[in-house]
Amino acid sequence: MATKLKSQSDHVSKQVNAETNPRFVAVSVLENVAKGGYSNLSLNASLDDAQLSAVDAGLCTEIVYGVLQHQMTLDFWLKPFIKQPAKVKPWVLILLRTALFQMQYLDKVPTRAVFDETIQIAKQRGHEGIRRFVTGVLHAADRHGFADLATIKDPLTRLSTTYSVPMPWVQQMRKTVGDDKTRQILASINQPAFQSVRLNPALGERQALLPQLTAAGLKWTDSEVSGEGLRINAGHPAGTPPFNEGLITIQDESAMLPVEALAPQPGDAVLDACAAPGGKTTQIAAQLNPSKGGHVTALDLHAHKVALIEANARRMQVADRVTAEQLDARKSAQQFGDEAFDRILVDAPCSGLGLLRRKPEIRYAKTLADSKQLQQIQLAILDAVAPTLKKNGILVYSTCTILKQENDDVATAFVKAHSDFELVPVETVHHLKENRSTPWLTIYPDDFGSDGFFVCAFRKRHDND
Repeated sequence: MATKLKSQSDHVSKQVNAETNPRFVAVSVLENVAKGGYSNLSLNASLDDAQLSAVDAGLCTEIVYGVLQHQMTLDFWLKPFIKQPAKVKPWVLILLRTALFQMQYLDKVPTRAVFDETIQIAKQRGHEGIRRFVTGVLHAADRHGFADLATIKDPLTRLSTTYSVPMPWVQQMRKTVGDDKTRQILASINQPAFQSVRLNPALGERQALLPQLTAAGLKWTDSEVSGEGLRINAGHPAGTPPFNEGLITIQDESAMLPVEALAPQPGDAVLDACAAPGGKTTQIAAQLNPSKGGHVTALDLHAHKVALIEANARRMQVADRVTAEQLDARKSAQQFGDEAFDRILVDAPCSGLGLLRRKPEIRYAKTLADSKQLQQIQLAILDAVAPTLKKNGILVYSTCTILKQENDDVATAFVKAHSDFELVPVETVHHLKENRSTPWLTIYPDDFGSDGFFVCAFRKRHDND
């Protein structure tokens, strides 16, 4: 229990600066996320604009991700102290969440500092009534402590609240993987994400590249997930000479697997149907030889994302084998005609529930209805690219979600609708889950500490197959 602090009648006179105070910045970021912004983009933009020390930027980051990861738990703890929740302004609720998160999860942050600055932010952003309300809630919480999650009687509600994952997602996970695996997944997603990079074989052999990473102050271990992956243990890859020169790119280990399954050959014509920002495009391109005709066509709906693909291709020094086009992948057949490509990758738009470690807000922003709608888009893209694949060509379908309806069900429906395609076993460099019972590969967030991912491969039959 925290030590007792100032009485509710005490005023905090110290002003906090919106540009230099990490708690103030964190509240603003969380407000933006609540309105539909992405946590990583909102945080990065705010940190670029703010004038925070490295330590304060770290605190701000920890508060933002911590509140998102534990939001439902924090609201459970807040509930006894808020008599009329409907009347609480959204930013005030966010402010209170940040305070409780610090009190419960950040042992090294003095409770007095949390109280003082939270109350001052309430006063500066609101009015005297809001200051009094926030002060009252914080002191009541300090006096009475927080409710025990074990007192939640319903097991599923307790699981949902403990790990801050809305009930529909918990129910879907249970249907797919059962109770024990669901608990393991939920327990893993609020842990810090590992940072990983992919080596670029277009610029040299592995042993020639690694000393340059050492010279840049990076320390790593080889990835257990991907053949070209490294898990970074020390240092920050972005902005280092190896990153700027294209020797490495930042990419999750699981996200490298679809291209491993695709296994492009040097002279292949490849379509990357949903390509932005270009991580998988450049991974494909690195395995192609333009002198043998190897080329990858990368599509995205939006012009600014096409520009991102092109910028990544330049940085990775593979622009000579990449063409980025602004095109809806569902129009691929009209654009390219029949049998234009040897290999096709459809890394489809999805609910993203495999990314909860890196983008914790997804759990609140997406719904089951969204997932169902995405399933229709996924099937439409697969239907559209199917005619453009050559006979005996390989089509890889992947998502960064762990929902059966966007994964297994899509793969099954596609094969059922296209008799000229057959499922083939997904193969990876490290032979992941080699004894699985399905031809597709599902990586869950708790399996290796990487993102959740689904990878499925199809072969287009010859007429005489």
